[in-house]
Amino acid sequence: MLIIMDPEANVENINKVIKKAEGYEMKVIVNKGEFQTVLALIGNENKIITPDIFASMDGVADVQRVQVSFPLVSRQLKKQDSIIQISPEVKIGGKNELIVMSGPCSVESEDGIIETAKAVKKAGAKILRGGAYKPRTAPRTFEGLGELGLRFLAQAKKETGLPIITELMDIRDIEVVCEIADIVQIGARNMQNFSLLNEVGKIKKPVLLKRGMSATIEEWLLAGERIINNGNEKLIFCERGIRSFDSKYTRNVFDLSAIPLIKQLSHFPIIADPSHATGKKSLVKSMSFASIMSGADGLMIETHPDPENALSDGPQSLKFHEFEELMKDLQKVHTLANELY
Repeated sequence: MLIIMDPEANVENINKVIKKAEGYEMKVIVNKGEFQTVLALIGNENKIITPDIFASMDGVADVQRVQVSFPLVSRQLKKQDSIIQISPEVKIGGKNELIVMSGPCSVESEDGIIETAKAVKKAGAKILRGGAYKPRTAPRTFEGLGELGLRFLAQAKKETGLPIITELMDIRDIEVVCEIADIVQIGARNMQNFSLLNEVGKIKKPVLLKRGMSATIEEWLLAGERIINNGNEKLIFCERGIRSFDSKYTRNVFDLSAIPLIKQLSHFPIIADPSHATGKKSLVKSMSFASIMSGADGLMIETHPDPENALSDGPQSLKFHEFEELMKDLQKVHTLANELY
């Protein structure tokens, strides 16, 4: 249920509505917009809890039943775009600049991640990506350096000033990951790891939620809803392709339609990961262009100092000079997209 307060409603009016809702054992999410406040009531809405209970209260302009199963991430709750502040200089969402996150799939060495950080920053990337913990299907493949990889990322941040995004796989690693990460990534394989989602919903860091390999749009939004429902309102969606029947020519099927859909359905930003979506660096440029024209707020692009010898995802990683060339073109496309929209 959504309670839209009158623009002239005062703090006392709002607090009375909140107190009454809490009396019905409903959780209240307060969204203070530019012109008015909207209260989202979350709980067991039964026949007793009807809009009439709140409609006559002072300061209430309208009461609406929510028609979607993900009210907290929905545009019904908040019409304007949510802006996620990553650092004093970097924010994602709205009509801000295109934010590019770049770096290797896995952190392999201190020198390698520092070299990469310097290269991607020089090219214009705003965030350094790198996996310290890596989910791998085969049990005897490289699964990351763990805490050592996090320390290497911390050193790269110290030397370049770039904010860090890295993946969290295990609840037990939340504290150590949050010490280093500016953005906590929940990967595709953990999109429906509900225990993990509940816990990252309690942290204060922005969370990037990748779409699951076979997840529907609604399942993805509901995973985001779970994070928000636990108190963390710093959410970023990421489309990284879904699994289909053709794995010979592309790693996944890049669902470009998901980008404008998320923008329509949710007020939270969405970025695209053309590297994981296609699995081929030859496709990264065209899919990056398409992502921007589809409305993506940013991109995640893999780079590596020596892709041929990368310990994971070498075929989809760009060399430094390739990434630098791509970044020049991305800004042109972003400028054009802003003119068209």
